[in-house]
Amino acid sequence: MSTTPFFRTFVAEDMQTVDRVIRARLHSDVILIRQVAEYIISAGGKRLRPILTLLSGRAFGYGDAHLFELAAMIECIHTATLLHDDVVDESDMRRGRETANALFGNAASVLVGDFLYTRAFQMMVTTHNMAILEVMSEATNIIAEGEVLQLLNIGNTEVTEEGYLQVIRYKTAKLFEAACRVGALIAGADEAGVRAMSEYGTHLGTAFQIIDDVLDYSGDAETIGKSLGDDLAEGKPTLPLIYTMRNGAPAAAALVRRAIEEASRDLFQEVLCAVQSCGALDYARSEAVKAADAAIAAIAGLPDSDAKKAMIELAALSVGRSA
Repeated sequence: MSTTPFFRTFVAEDMQTVDRVIRARLHSDVILIRQVAEYIISAGGKRLRPILTLLSGRAFGYGDAHLFELAAMIECIHTATLLHDDVVDESDMRRGRETANALFGNAASVLVGDFLYTRAFQMMVTTHNMAILEVMSEATNIIAEGEVLQLLNIGNTEVTEEGYLQVIRYKTAKLFEAACRVGALIAGADEAGVRAMSEYGTHLGTAFQIIDDVLDYSGDAETIGKSLGDDLAEGKPTLPLIYTMRNGAPAAAALVRRAIEEASRDLFQEVLCAVQSCGALDYARSEAVKAADAAIAAIAGLPDSDAKKAMIELAALSVGRSA
């Protein structure tokens, strides 16, 4: 019996088409661009964002070539953000192997990231749909703002839960939302349908990122494909840490503040104990579950379909994952 989730089997054939589109669109006469792009794309990953575009289009009965082009475009933008993120964060491991910047250098990663961004806009232009261009131009701008917001929060022990959620809405959830929105737009969905898909994407992206932040203190390095404590080493005040600083014992709160300010992995084990002992991980997971439930509620009014079934399953699975 297959253990592959339904949402993956439902779009498996579509994703093969999307992968072919990605490889075709990332071709360049510049060999370094080909090398870095191929390295990143071949790393695999969850491919959730293009899957959301496919599911959104399919939910409204659409499956023409433009849908695959837009799904590939979304993945190109996501990959560009990863390239830039890893340079900013000085990361050396992603998806269980060396990051592109560790292998090819920071300059190559930044410049190929720029290539992916601009190629993505060339791809979306092929749809001749101004609404999609408006959605993506706004989304990429907000994502950039989110990156800067996160940078400003580094080492800041005064970040509130709302401030943390704002970074998530800008940096992560916005691309989830855009992925869902463009699928609905190209399918010709009405205003209510587009709004439902947008809300689903926003809530799902929020749930997904909160769980990512939880896994940095509860996951397995080999399973999640990065070193545990990366967020702490970068001085990022994520939800488990924010909760511990606000609700943990004074000594635990002081320890977390010091660890964030010093942005050091040296205190990881002590911080891990502090986070676990005050219920911070359980709290963060419960907030992720609320967001996932909100995502499911957002599409409750859509007609029943395999695509809708897949989206409900995806939201439910997003909060129970270990990677």
